[in-house]
Amino acid sequence: MLAVRSVEDVTAALGASRKPVDALVVPDDGLFIANARLVAALAGTARLPAIGFREFCEAGGLLAYGVNLAHIWRESATLVDKVLRGAKAADIPIQQATRFELIVNLQAAKALGVAVPQSFLTRADVVLE
Repeated sequence: MLAVRSVEDVTAALGASRKPVDALVVPDDGLFIANARLVAALAGTARLPAIGFREFCEAGGLLAYGVNLAHIWRESATLVDKVLRGAKAADIPIQQATRFELIVNLQAAKALGVAVPQSFLTRADVVLE
């Protein structure tokens, strides 16, 4: 595992890693969301299969699997509406994500020389070609 706290750390970690890296997991935090294209490009240049969030996959990453952020934002707005209408926040039950999505980028797979089985593509919510 490589610790990354800035864009420069990302570039250094992928450009000159001391340990061989076989794959990359990109978390959906602010640093990586803001730099999805850069990280996807660096992963591609390093020929690393990478999984992350939807925007990362759309920017060139191989896979994305996680919560549907648009759905979560809509649900959050519903909760805010309840509070603004007088509900006590403490009385609103905790909610967990219920919608997850799998996205496969076939262009990235081809560039990496990765064969994606048809059974996997059938399960995918979105296949980018």
